[in-house]
Amino acid sequence: MRRSIDEGIGDAGADDDASECSWSVMVSDDYDDAIARVAVTVEEIGRRGEGLTVHLSSDGARRLRRALRVALAEAGEPAGE
Repeated sequence: MRRSIDEGIGDAGADDDASECSWSVMVSDDYDDAIARVAVTVEEIGRRGEGLTVHLSSDGARRLRRALRVALAEAGEPAGE
């Protein structure tokens, strides 16, 4: 099972040295142990298939979610849902 959750384009803002990248999040159980994991892929625009994918356990995905909430708070933004 593979299911795409969301995807988007990064916002490099005023940083001219930053590469424009896309990101995608999916859930997959295509592993030897058949346990579903969250997969997050980041790719430079125009270099499809050459990006990096991190495969996260439930605990790893929750840790990433916490880190994003803290980063939003540090940036003065509401953490949201």
